[in-house]
Amino acid sequence: MSRRPDPDLTAVRLAVRRGLAALPAATRAAPLVVACSGGADSLALAFAVRALCPDRMRVVIVDHGLQTGSAERSADLAALLVARGVPAAVRTVTVEGPGGVEAAARRARYAALAAARPHPDSPVLLGHTLDDQAETVLLGLGRGSGPRSIAGMRSWDPPWARPLLGVRRAVTQAACRSLDVPVWDDPHNRDPRFTRVRLRHEVLPLLEDVLAGGVAEALARTAHQLQEDGEALDAWAARVGAAARAAVVTGAGLRARDLAPVPPAIRRRVLRDWLLDAGAKELTDGHLRSADDLVGRWRGQGGVALPGGLELVRRDGTLLLRRTEAPSGG
Repeated sequence: MSRRPDPDLTAVRLAVRRGLAALPAATRAAPLVVACSGGADSLALAFAVRALCPDRMRVVIVDHGLQTGSAERSADLAALLVARGVPAAVRTVTVEGPGGVEAAARRARYAALAAARPHPDSPVLLGHTLDDQAETVLLGLGRGSGPRSIAGMRSWDPPWARPLLGVRRAVTQAACRSLDVPVWDDPHNRDPRFTRVRLRHEVLPLLEDVLAGGVAEALARTAHQLQEDGEALDAWAARVGAAARAAVVTGAGLRARDLAPVPPAIRRRVLRDWLLDAGAKELTDGHLRSADDLVGRWRGQGGVALPGGLELVRRDGTLLLRRTEAPSGG
């Protein structure tokens, strides 16, 4: 009598198969990198990829060095994977820089994963699940970061691929039990000092209780809908921006009369992309709304100060970005 397929393993493998099939053709044919921390999500992902395309995958384990014994644990994980027929290697990183430990660790991890790609078209597969997506949407809502943030993580954001965004965390955990692989529970995932941990263990369970379930799926569904809306608005903004830039005969700028007829949401997208291309950084909603006032609420006002010693001004119907003079020394 044949054994029935395990439903959790099947769900993970189906998600990975669909995720890989949705990648661009060149990316589908390139060698794959799978990020693995030893947690259930990334382990389930790694073994699903092994089942589907074992000959062109490699697993990268990033050792952040933030916990005692992390080097030994990373080496043990690599040995476990290799013993199960999964090629794996450890990359050690230094966590430093601004933004706190979480942000610095993320920068170091993503840099190491990107550097591990064996080919320019190689994707890096990450084990983010539907639960991670729901937490990301809640973080964006709480910070008032706008639709881009609430839209959450994308399943394909080159070179990052997230094939498990439609899979619940409970499914990956059950898949690992079926595979009989030991799962490491990172203590940081239960440390209430981290906002995401409190969202996971306090806020989301409360919302599920108050709203009678289905909250995580609803948040993930909202993210997907906003991504589709954002893609349509971005395409519109790209056309408007190209026309406004082409209309400027000399120098770099945007012609205001090409921006004035379109809705403010489109104008701000055009301005954001143009300012970022021009070297502006750390733009806030306030910056973009003030910049938009030079078009939508033009009254002859002065320029808008932007981070990095830049100023956006309107001259003869054209928006221009200029660098402000550095203060003279005493």
